[in-house]
Amino acid sequence: MDVDAFIAVHRSDWQRLDDLVRRRRLNGAEADELLVLYQRVSTHLSIIRSVDPESALSGALSTRLSRARTRFTGARSNVTEDIAQFFVNSLPAAFYRVRWLTVSVGVLFLAVTALYALWVAGTPGVIQALGTDEDLRRYVEEDFTNYYSENPAASFAGLVWTNNAWIALQAVAFGVSGIWPAFILYQNAQGIGITAGMMASYDRLDVFFLYILPHGFMELTAIFIATAAGLRIFWAWAAPGRRLRAVALAEEGRALITVALGLVLVLLVSGLVEGFVTPSALPPWLRLSIGFLVFAAYWAYTLILGRRAFATGHSGDLGIVDRGDTVITS
Repeated sequence: MDVDAFIAVHRSDWQRLDDLVRRRRLNGAEADELLVLYQRVSTHLSIIRSVDPESALSGALSTRLSRARTRFTGARSNVTEDIAQFFVNSLPAAFYRVRWLTVSVGVLFLAVTALYALWVAGTPGVIQALGTDEDLRRYVEEDFTNYYSENPAASFAGLVWTNNAWIALQAVAFGVSGIWPAFILYQNAQGIGITAGMMASYDRLDVFFLYILPHGFMELTAIFIATAAGLRIFWAWAAPGRRLRAVALAEEGRALITVALGLVLVLLVSGLVEGFVTPSALPPWLRLSIGFLVFAAYWAYTLILGRRAFATGHSGDLGIVDRGDTVITS
């Protein structure tokens, strides 16, 4: 077979197929033409492969057919639409579903933190048990603030981000145990409470709040959200209601792992605040304001977009095509 003559005869069909594949929208006639050309070019590829299966022309026709097949049977939506769907519907709906549990977890956390702080600052002998006066004074006057500035801001922000994101992912992923999220919450409350008590004992409580709150507004909220999501997954397993236990666990797990993915981005913002704002020379009121604005932006996103997405049936779960069918139960 004369390959050059074959190319000359059929090139117009191949070019037309390429043109239809590149078009954003097709009318009915064009869609029919696309299918006809796809079948025709498939025949051309079979002919070429019977003569020279490893030729460049065979590879080029295979690529053309792959693009055409994707055009009429492939992706359900483009990447931009999927990203928009995630941030406008799935993520805010998932955050919205755990809003009250998030608040409850936050209140419990602050209560445990305050109790530890009062215990350390108000119980004779506790401060002395934590270390010598020299060591404690060096910590509250130097080490506490130096922690935020002893490394370059960018590397410190990255370190904080990855560490906190890992904690949040663990709280959600291991939430089915019912123990791990509570342990993470208690451990953080204990550490912050003891530090607050130490700072208060040396009249440095104002410094404590100035260095904790700018990033702490959002960072701690992210831990509360992760804990709430993890506990929600545990409760779906412990009390599935009228659903099968496996179905309930799968639905909540898929929906709330969305929370973990969203918190990676939330904690990135928090890490940037901790790395660049907390140790900066900005006025205290401005540092606190920046932290609070990030915190307020999260809740506005959750309560406004989340309420709307939840009202339209979104939960953070995958779409029906991706998650598949479930067994009908009563």
